[in-house]
Amino acid sequence: MSTQSTSTRPNRSRADAARARLLDAALPHVPFEGWSGALLRLAARDARMSADEAALYCPDGVLSLIVFWWRDMDARARDAISTGESPAKIRERIRRAVLLRLEAGRGHEDALARARARLLLPDGIATGAELAWNTSDMLWRAIGDTSTDANWYSKRAILTGVWTSTLAIWLAEADAEKPDTHAFLDRRIANVMEFEKVKARVNKQLARLPDLAAMAAKMRYGTR
Repeated sequence: MSTQSTSTRPNRSRADAARARLLDAALPHVPFEGWSGALLRLAARDARMSADEAALYCPDGVLSLIVFWWRDMDARARDAISTGESPAKIRERIRRAVLLRLEAGRGHEDALARARARLLLPDGIATGAELAWNTSDMLWRAIGDTSTDANWYSKRAILTGVWTSTLAIWLAEADAEKPDTHAFLDRRIANVMEFEKVKARVNKQLARLPDLAAMAAKMRYGTR
């Protein structure tokens, strides 16, 4: 999944097809140039694209290219999650989904680590936070989440923390089988599941408490 050329995905717009060409041309240069203006110029040259065209398709420079790549990986992971048999337990579905999203970057770990570092710079922090949140949202939707209201936000906030911390472990681990990553992810998911159990117990206890607002109203206005 991860080593497939980004330009081979079907049904792309003309702009996205151009960005895919730039990305395919850029990735081999990232270990040497980093995500920089020089990288975008080299990518445009190798993709046989003018500097003006590259600027048109990447108005924010290499940040535009990183955003495009990140969203492409999200799309690849979403397709992979939707295929095959989905585990019955929610924790196993989350685990499978996160691992498939990590696999979308396999083969380009160095470029991905450098992209992550680029997104930590002042002009990329907001973009990085948005991308992480969108990945979390994609993962929940891909495994069939239908939550609403506060649950919708809390699930995504929690999974964003799981995803970003697991990605850091995955990028730092040299072993291709990623045993440390798997163990770390299992521990994080276990923590999340325990939190959900505690939250459910607390909500159940709160539901049994008297309605203090109603009691105060009765004290003030009496009962009819």
